[in-house]
Amino acid sequence: MAMNGTTAAWYLVQTKPRQELRAVEQLRNQDFTCFLPTLAVEKLVQGKLEECVEPMFSRYLFIRLDLGRDNWSPVRSTRGVSKLVSFGGRFATLPDDCVAALQSAQEERPRRLFEPGDRVSVIQGPFAGLEGIYQMHDGEARALVLIELMNQPHKLKLAVQMLRKAA
Repeated sequence: MAMNGTTAAWYLVQTKPRQELRAVEQLRNQDFTCFLPTLAVEKLVQGKLEECVEPMFSRYLFIRLDLGRDNWSPVRSTRGVSKLVSFGGRFATLPDDCVAALQSAQEERPRRLFEPGDRVSVIQGPFAGLEGIYQMHDGEARALVLIELMNQPHKLKLAVQMLRKAA
């Protein structure tokens, strides 16, 4: 894994819980090249749908180092960093093409809470306990769900917080 005549490689860093962004910021402040794969996701926050960005791999990020040339000891004492991951006394590395694939796979659109065709359970309201098929997002906090009532399919508009993915 040579880069301009060096033996630089991507190493795996374990972060402290929920401190991935802090670790990346602190490492970049020290001029390290880092990559934190993220996903755009849709979540229910206090009953509202919100788009959030979350780490793809909870508690892990990648750092580009040349262990023969770079002073990597500050990495271990960086705020947010727990340790450099190692197996059998050797630091874990990732091939350049693997990291490049992760970089190109960064999602731009959020991963939805529900996708059309998902089986959902109604957990609140007059239809609690019924299952249906998620059809589509319908407004800020509503969903269109196909539910069978009296042997007939019915499309209902329900609040998203009333739904959960069916087991």
